[in-house]
Formats: sequence, structure tokens, C-alpha cells
Amino acid sequence: MKDGTLETFVPLTLRRRGVRRLVQHQAEDRDAHDSTLIEGMARAFHWQRLLDSGAMPSGSAIARAEGLHHSVVNELLRLTLLAPDIVEMLMAGRQPRRMSLIWFQRHPLPVDWAAQREIVRRFEEKA
Repeated sequence: MKDGTLETFVPLTLRRRGVRRLVQHQAEDRDAHDSTLIEGMARAFHWQRLLDSGAMPSGSAIARAEGLHHSVVNELLRLTLLAPDIVEMLMAGRQPRRMSLIWFQRHPLPVDWAAQREIVRRFEEKA
């Protein structure tokens, strides 16, 4: 811990299966993760930290600095509004198979955590 922040190291291995990249825990090869979704979440939380600290004044400023369209930044920033248990599920690779980064970018998320859990539950019913 430095400057009051915690850092976590998770040993991962990147493997390509078809067109999707999967991340596997080195300790448990049975847990597969959607690396695109994890990368999107990491970027979103990093950008939110930049906004919260005042290092960047807006999502549009982040988009200009990153060379992205402002809608991409705003779509990804919505991931920071996810319920903590859903974030944990996504990071552990336990999300429903069709719940991808593209899905999150194309569908508005309710701010209410109970409503978010209902969306996840509906995904699981269809699986």
C-alpha cells in the first residue's frame, strides 16, 4: 500500500479460443474471463479515478487525451456504477456468457443495484 491505495496482483494467462480472448487464472484453469470486458472495466475505473481526483475535468477531456470518441468513454464510465457483487462476478469470470463489453456499451444500466441484479438474473435464466 502506498499513498493510501491498495494494489492487487492476480496471476493470469491470456489464451485465444476462436475469436475471443480469454483470461485464465494460473491457479485455476477452469475459470475463464472475458479479457475485453475486464480491460474495459479497468479503463472505466481508472478514468473515474481521474475525474474524482480532478486530474481530468470531464469524460470529453479523457476522450481527447486518449484519442477516443467521447461516447466510448461515457459508455465505459457506466461500468463504475455496477453493484460491487456484479463487479466481483465479472472479475471472477462468472458472468453469463452473453454478457459482454459490447452488451454493456449498447444497453443503458439502471443506477439501482437491485435492478442491475435483476438484469443479471434474466441473463442467467436464458443460459
